[in-house]
Amino acid sequence: MTSQAHGGTIEQAWRDLVATARRTAAEGLVVGTSGNVSVRVDGDVVLVTPSGVPYDRLGPGDVLGVDLDGNRVIGTAAPTSELPLHLALHRETGARAVVHTHAVHATAVSVLVPELPPVHYMTAALGGPVRVAPYAPYGTGELARNMLAALRERTACLLANHGTVAYGDTLDQAYDRTAQLEWMCRLWLTASSVPGRSPALLSEAQLADAASRLRGYGQPA
Repeated sequence: MTSQAHGGTIEQAWRDLVATARRTAAEGLVVGTSGNVSVRVDGDVVLVTPSGVPYDRLGPGDVLGVDLDGNRVIGTAAPTSELPLHLALHRETGARAVVHTHAVHATAVSVLVPELPPVHYMTAALGGPVRVAPYAPYGTGELARNMLAALRERTACLLANHGTVAYGDTLDQAYDRTAQLEWMCRLWLTASSVPGRSPALLSEAQLADAASRLRGYGQPA
């Protein structure tokens, strides 16, 4: 395996994928073998976590890759059951990396409202108020279609009665968006639980201002 991946070799991309998957477990965003991660490498190959394998058991020899039609091209393990969800994002958006979790606060919000209310300016970092994709069975094309609709002009969404999906240019970016979404869901749940009070929400103008400011955030390239 000497093909070059986006930002390094396939081996390095796999190590980064495994590290991200383990991080979702270590930081409480998944339980057991739930959730899954993918990263696209050069040539339309998508590395994905395998189905039903604990992340702490994954090593260099477990690398697993599929093409954009879902055909296995690297490795022997069965890919995650959520492969249709990952491939839909890699085919239909500019996603290079996708993180799917069952984060508890985000999943709680997904059963309460059709959209996460904009309680924090980091809503703008995800493209705007985060929508909830209607429920569909896991691993189905219906779920993938619902997700794509919820992700229109967004980089993250909630899956009703299920969890979260976020994507980005890198695994770090996809993970950070996932963690930010879970934090905002926890914030809204906490604020909305105060008896007799309703959380103050940001306006479209305030979110637009935040989006403009966030474009200049961080160190210059």
